[in-house]
Amino acid sequence: MIRLARMTLCAIAMASLPASASELLVDHINGYSLDGAGRLQRFEALLVADGKVVATGRHAVLVARSGSAEVIDGHGRTLLPGLIDAHGHVMGLGEMKIRADLTGTHSLDDALALVRAFAGKHPDDAWIIGRGWNQVVWKLGRFPTTRELDAATGERPAWLHRIDGHAAWANAAAMRAAGIDRATQDPPGGRIERDAEGNPSGVFVDAAMALVERHVPAPTPAEAARMLDAALAQMASVGLTGVHDPGIDADTYALYRRYADEGKLTARIYAMIGEVGADFDAIAAHGPVVGYGNGFLDVRAVKLYADGALGSRGAALLAPYSDDRANSGLLFHAPAELTAMIDKAVGKGYQVCIHAIGDRANHEVLDGFEAVYAKRPDARALRNRIEHAQVVTPSDIPRFKALDLIASMQPTHATSDMNMAEDRVGRERLRGAYAWRTFLKQGTRIAGGSDFPVESANPFFGLHSAVTRQDHDGHPPGGWHAEQAMKRIEALRAFTLDAAWAGHAEDSLGTLEPGKRADFILVDSDYFTIPARDIWKTRVLGTWVGGKRVHAAPESAAKR
Repeated sequence: MIRLARMTLCAIAMASLPASASELLVDHINGYSLDGAGRLQRFEALLVADGKVVATGRHAVLVARSGSAEVIDGHGRTLLPGLIDAHGHVMGLGEMKIRADLTGTHSLDDALALVRAFAGKHPDDAWIIGRGWNQVVWKLGRFPTTRELDAATGERPAWLHRIDGHAAWANAAAMRAAGIDRATQDPPGGRIERDAEGNPSGVFVDAAMALVERHVPAPTPAEAARMLDAALAQMASVGLTGVHDPGIDADTYALYRRYADEGKLTARIYAMIGEVGADFDAIAAHGPVVGYGNGFLDVRAVKLYADGALGSRGAALLAPYSDDRANSGLLFHAPAELTAMIDKAVGKGYQVCIHAIGDRANHEVLDGFEAVYAKRPDARALRNRIEHAQVVTPSDIPRFKALDLIASMQPTHATSDMNMAEDRVGRERLRGAYAWRTFLKQGTRIAGGSDFPVESANPFFGLHSAVTRQDHDGHPPGGWHAEQAMKRIEALRAFTLDAAWAGHAEDSLGTLEPGKRADFILVDSDYFTIPARDIWKTRVLGTWVGGKRVHAAPESAAKR
């Protein structure tokens, strides 16, 4: 018999639902899910048993089948499959909770005031560490300097990553600790910004960051656990039930594995090992990890880097930057070296996911995959990916399809970069930039993500950007290069079915078909019918992973 006590959304918020139920009926809902072919399905109820979907369908039918299941009354709220971020840095997200977070500062003075306040609140920290500054948003017209940072930090070393993670700002104490002076040379794939006399001026781009970072204290085990706890809580609160984490090291793998063993992961992590060096050799010693911890941890991919980022002018371009004619960006590896790295990873059975933002980097990556496939044709089956695929020569876009590559793209990058992208590359090169519609039209799968903490972890921000190509204030009218926008069903697919496919998980994740894992969310508005401009305002009322509730909104949010 059905239990008499039906749980409303407000009851969920008050945590009256047991954390896990072997049988669960979510009833009176406005349910949406794609099927395996990408067709939209509607339903009024969802039946779950032992962490998997039993059925979706009409209220009366599933009530009759539900037996003694726990019942949640959705009161007509919208239920969606759990959303998957195909490119998010989990530990980076958590780190923002314990470091100086400069995201959202509107000027250099704002940032310096925040750093000064953070330093005052953390007098025992050996280094002042943070992230989130953006000289473009500050309208500074240049990078910030060591002298400016010294005024806020004094004699304690300070190291602050740019929002994109591809440049960092150091004070004089940090440069002294790292032994940086005028004689220090730019490393391959990196650049030290310098003043008119040739002295390091405080900003280190891409590979040059390593000159300082090797001296920055690593998080303690306790700090790392705090970071992971914070990241998992934030992901659950915005409806993320899965994430593809690009670039983990051996210590992070050990932490994820411990959390999986202890049942503490509240999102499924598809981790990519960073590069193919010592960490890869250690983690990959026994081959890919698939479905560890009851399906909460996979380690079957490798993250490589071809170039830097557009905002710091480290993205590798075929022609110079339109706003810096002496600079064409930075390639991290010579073509032969990159090809050898791809070959090593696929030879061990690992999917390869390569960061490529500039058109030259994308071209070199395509050449690398082409060369490896000529030697190892079976490597195509690994579903290899280009992460970002941000600025691509139009003639190279069809090569994604020809090489069976996934375009792992982040919609909010377009709406964040629109304030500087044309300045960087000019209007002509934008024809192949953030070109979602062009990729979809040729049949290339797009795995949707955010690149958090570069962007917000909230996937509804990404869905909004994908559909409108506008910021949250509705700018620009009609959307930025709106011809490349996605339809709502395409955007949802990018964050569900195709993100799952990109992680070799389409048979168990991404849709709410019978037999798949019961990862789902209840939200406060109908994604398919609300005005497109309001998609980003969607609030998550509850998040379930494997039929277990991992997030409940505060009661006030549930009542809205």
